[in-house]
Amino acid sequence: MYKNIFKDDDWKRREHMAVRENVGYYLFTHQLMEVTGPDAGKFLDWICPNRIDNLRVGRDRYTTILNEKGEIIDDVVVMHMDEEKYWVSTLYATNLDDWIYFHSDDYDIDSSEITEDWHMFSIQGPKSKDVMNKLIEGGVEELKFFANCSAKMNDIDVIINRGGFTGEKLGYEVYCSADDADAVQDLIDAAVKEAGGMELTEFQVFAWTLPTEAGFYYMRDLAHTNPFEVGLEKNINWDKEFIGKEALLKVKENGPEREMVGFIVTDPNENFYIRSKQYGGPGEPVFIDGEEEEIGRVSKLVYSYVKNVNNGYILAKKDKLHIGDKIMIHGYECTITEKNWL
Repeated sequence: MYKNIFKDDDWKRREHMAVRENVGYYLFTHQLMEVTGPDAGKFLDWICPNRIDNLRVGRDRYTTILNEKGEIIDDVVVMHMDEEKYWVSTLYATNLDDWIYFHSDDYDIDSSEITEDWHMFSIQGPKSKDVMNKLIEGGVEELKFFANCSAKMNDIDVIINRGGFTGEKLGYEVYCSADDADAVQDLIDAAVKEAGGMELTEFQVFAWTLPTEAGFYYMRDLAHTNPFEVGLEKNINWDKEFIGKEALLKVKENGPEREMVGFIVTDPNENFYIRSKQYGGPGEPVFIDGEEEEIGRVSKLVYSYVKNVNNGYILAKKDKLHIGDKIMIHGYECTITEKNWL
């Protein structure tokens, strides 16, 4: 049951706002697949609708991965680590491992999950560059967004990636070996706290409230959708072949049947009961006043600490809901909005 577990939680608010106003860090190692071999780039270009084979060493690219029906089965960041070596950052390595195995017969590659070998610390917020410049030998001034490089942190070998899952303009990921994780965390913790920041310990903050506030998705939000339905069609390169292209071309021609829209709860009752898919189950059904037909389901419902409002997503039939519409969900007043609250 969704009761307002966010609004009056001072600890969640403090962690969330540390990232928005200062700097925060957390340990959250996305699962990693490593793909190597002469055909590694060519193979990833085949299973990803975004262009991968022209990705330079030291750069990253966000992409979905589709099945033959054009449905999203994963959304990942592909990192070109070295010649003939790529990392794929995912939350579903077991499924991706199987997908790679069953689609790689015609390609000269090797793949393996390397999650247990690495820890990833995410350092996010306006002061994150200042923190990183103190931590990394030579600093990070030249590191561009969605770029990675090898570096030293107090003589410890690390990999730095500029990016993150919070929506902040400044954010960095520090990858280190599992054996070095404690020492690296001690260094990060001291530098972040010296800058007035803090460690984030609440999963609901770094995986839900921060990303949702910026209009980002968790993979659970994307399950059984296609890129057009969730606004990710810009990450498709139509000039190449990829798994799911034929089905997706039909969606492009006919238009999507559904769309993901933002909404806020405006009801004065703080302890409202609106189920969302992130907690399990299909999510609360959504109806238009005076009509009996269900037009959507609540995919996510969290809290924006910047706007001080309960916010989330509805996966709805196309063109049934529009920004500014007032609707009732399970008897509570809500308003349709953009999918970004920053």
